[in-house]
Amino acid sequence: MTAFTRSAPAARRLAGIALLAGAGLLAGCATGPNPLDPFEPFNRGVFNFNEKVDNAVLKPVATAYRDTLPSPVRTGVSNFFGNLGDVWSGVNSLLQLKVEDAANSLMRVAINTTLGLYGLLDWATPMGLDRHREDFGQTLGRYGVPTGPYLVLPLLGPSTVRDTAALPVDHRGDLVHEIDPTASRNAAIVTRAVDTRANLLGASRVMEEVALDRYTFTRDAYLQKRRADVFDGLPPPMPDEPKD
Repeated sequence: MTAFTRSAPAARRLAGIALLAGAGLLAGCATGPNPLDPFEPFNRGVFNFNEKVDNAVLKPVATAYRDTLPSPVRTGVSNFFGNLGDVWSGVNSLLQLKVEDAANSLMRVAINTTLGLYGLLDWATPMGLDRHREDFGQTLGRYGVPTGPYLVLPLLGPSTVRDTAALPVDHRGDLVHEIDPTASRNAAIVTRAVDTRANLLGASRVMEEVALDRYTFTRDAYLQKRRADVFDGLPPPMPDEPKD
């Protein structure tokens, strides 16, 4: 399971280059059995590459991170990055006219940044201010932009044409990239990637045990989750979804 953060600049540039270089290949691979995944042969190749990178590098590092650092420290790291992410979630909630969710996110930031020592402690959740994760891909979907075909991006993992198009905007809204100096920013990006992967170790183990085809399992889970994210858990039939 790939867990590199979507905001890592080098990975994002690599994804863009790969997409441009593979445009002809994508067009020639549009023969997949699933209408939502017409580029399946190409996607499976990228998926296998990502799995090899994950098994060789990120998973071992994430496992060592989990086994070495005490749970309270790891929780503090996750809380810190979650607090930064709440700012962009609040902006996207406002763009979607979810005024209550936007206010909720901004209140979370205010409380956790002050009382929570810059977000290391999450005081907002016990106060009833739950996190609402939003990104620009969800905002586009909220306004009717179709998902487009399913894509697997190098290092970044599952995506769609819509979500891939939203990546540059999400990158600009990611406060981690505002950290100075550059060395600290890069360290924060790597730490977030490792922390994210460590939090997914249990899920990846379950997938390995129950999924006969990990590619299909990951694809279907991603598409269902993104639909639920866009429509707040109650997704209507999508115009580009095959009829039953």
